Amino acid sequence: MSKIAIIIGSTRPGRNGETVAHWVYEIANQRSDAEFEIVDIADYELPLLDEPKGAASGEYTKLHTKAWSKKIETFDGFIFVTPEYNHATSPALMNAIDFLYKEWNNKAAGFVGYGAAGATTAVENLRMIMAELEVADVRAQVRLSLFTDFENFSELKPAAFQEKSVHAMLEQVINWSNALSVLR
Repeated sequence: MSKIAIIIGSTRPGRNGETVAHWVYEIANQRSDAEFEIVDIADYELPLLDEPKGAASGEYTKLHTKAWSKKIETFDGFIFVTPEYNHATSPALMNAIDFLYKEWNNKAAGFVGYGAAGATTAVENLRMIMAELEVADVRAQVRLSLFTDFENFSELKPAAFQEKSVHAMLEQVINWSNALSVLR
């Protein structure tokens, strides 16, 4: 059975990502064909890239990098919950992704974006990054609008159709995670 991480991609105080990730987790746990775990990048307190060698070397010297590597390595796929900051993903998520390389390879990824326009450009940004990391990103994605899926821009109240979007994305992430297992 595939193990899928739901990664909270923001560390900002008052972030919406935590609520969104828990909403996705509740929907995901209705399934019996995969295991899901919420992974909060804030828990790893990753500084701005402080490893002396590039991530592709896999030679980590810092305890925080080793802990992050050990966690990410255990998963077969990922669901990135990302805000949109200036038409891109959050710097904290980008930094967390950049700390590692081989731990991401030959796995699947789906995206749940939230922002003024559903974080569409943040997700497109992440798709390019995933390609470089040899991650198969799935087509289905969830686009949460701060205007229509949140009350007062902070309380998650997703439109009814959004749950169907989550199910479609989960289906693809699980199928691709299973298919890629032969490469891992």
